[in-house]
Amino acid sequence: MFSITHFETSPPESINSQVMQMVVDYVTDISMVAIAPSNPLYKLYQYGMGYEIHLYLEAMNGAKGMPVELIVALDEHDPLQVIGFVLYLPVKEQPEACAVAYMGVLASHRRRGVARGMLDAMVARYPHAELACFVAKVPYFEAMGFQVIGVRGPQVLMSTRDHSTNGLLAVLDVTPIYNSLEVRQIHTYLLGQHGKKAMLDAEKQRDRHLDQMTRHAKAFVQDRLGA
Repeated sequence: MFSITHFETSPPESINSQVMQMVVDYVTDISMVAIAPSNPLYKLYQYGMGYEIHLYLEAMNGAKGMPVELIVALDEHDPLQVIGFVLYLPVKEQPEACAVAYMGVLASHRRRGVARGMLDAMVARYPHAELACFVAKVPYFEAMGFQVIGVRGPQVLMSTRDHSTNGLLAVLDVTPIYNSLEVRQIHTYLLGQHGKKAMLDAEKQRDRHLDQMTRHAKAFVQDRLGA
């Protein structure tokens, strides 16, 4: 079993660090790119995704003027251990609406209702909730009360209602992360480790996979919605 804790302001550092570690460990599941561990770019995305989450958690102190909330699931036997998290963004001017930005559950605690418990807690606060997932996960979220409403790049857009929210969603511009000195240094290191050809092949592999997922998601939604 587990307990659910909700944060509207900055969580303790112990919570932040565990959430960050989960992101690094499960970057394939959490990233929209779904980068595979076998891809030489994997470590670069581990850093990039980790820093994205860091910025959103940092924004919870109110300094960036954007609403960010966090729900974590804590292990019943070790209440200091985070076994799952949902980081989501309330929609401006629509007090009933929110959108999931990132979500993860420890592999050792999956299929135990952790994700459902966290999403139920979120929907209790924001009945009009949205999330985006890969096609394979659609039945999983449908079982939790979400329905397909559209497509967003390589992912299917789902909602607890039959339409998308109309309010503004404040999101951070993460482009500077991937243009940062740290990312360039990681890329240079990977280039030295794998070689130029392998890195170019890795980028092409990532792009092909992304294009394939995008086509799959679009075809799935068109078939599902009859559009």
